[in-house]
Amino acid sequence: MARNHALTTRIQPAAEEQQRTADARAEYTRRGASKTMMLSLDELAETSTRMLEGETVVALDPSLLEGSFVTDRIGDDQDDYVQLREAIRQSGQSTPILVRPHPDAEGRYMIVFGHRRARAARDLQIPVRAVIKPLEDIAHIIAQGQENTARSDLTFIEKSLFAQKLVLNGMSKDVVKIALTIDDTLLSRMLSVAEAIPEVILDEVGAAKGVGRDRWEELKKIVQVPANAQRAVDFLQSETFRSASEADRFNILLGELKTGRKLKKPATSPSVRRFDVAAKAVSVTTKSSGKTFTLALTSKDAASFGAFVSDQLEALYQTFQRDDQTKTGD
Repeated sequence: MARNHALTTRIQPAAEEQQRTADARAEYTRRGASKTMMLSLDELAETSTRMLEGETVVALDPSLLEGSFVTDRIGDDQDDYVQLREAIRQSGQSTPILVRPHPDAEGRYMIVFGHRRARAARDLQIPVRAVIKPLEDIAHIIAQGQENTARSDLTFIEKSLFAQKLVLNGMSKDVVKIALTIDDTLLSRMLSVAEAIPEVILDEVGAAKGVGRDRWEELKKIVQVPANAQRAVDFLQSETFRSASEADRFNILLGELKTGRKLKKPATSPSVRRFDVAAKAVSVTTKSSGKTFTLALTSKDAASFGAFVSDQLEALYQTFQRDDQTKTGD
């Protein structure tokens, strides 16, 4: 029995050691797979910054191009676009765009970046200079995101909505972070703003150039209160907001919500009536506005006749009540 016990004590530590070794190998494998994936994404990101270097540039018919499967801009700054178009008209297209063979339409191409240059070529009715790269979706969005980030011309909310669209399209957060060159914290804040602010507000406010993360988060906190969100939506229809330029709309909306004032309803025009009595001896003007009714008398006897009517008001009101009760049957 003693020998059996001794054998058992030797076998148990050996089995435990084997399990620890297996667990360590599994953890190493997981880390290795994750590290390999991240290295691959890093290589894609690094390559995306050099995708146009040393590549063959071809001339494409702009009608063969379609936009990226995920947009990264809210609208388009018309002034900036006109300047770009005129520069291309005068000096030509200095920097080619990047396209990929369309995954679903043979003979057509999908723009990775360079949408405005492609639009300018289409408007000018000239070929667009492009580099063609066979890219998968992940490489596509990394190249698109990093090209725009390098130019620093996307606003905070445009980047936030771009990140949200990528996630909704099934991209992992690791891919999104690399595409936008951001960390976990900033990605979380971007997605929080994009998800919390009603879509109608985002559409009406637009790109909001110059408005950073802090003020968007301030607006997010305000509209998370349902009553404030409704006030914001109502204010979007006001003349103050509609007449403002896109550059000012965010600040005007945020300022209105921070005042805590309720939006004023449009004033209704009062109902006015004018007539004469006693063979035009007395001119009468009445004005009815909600719960207010005004009676004005004009004549040589207006003062004395007005005093007489005032003295009869108690009796007149009693007569009115009796007549009203008779009509309603009470």
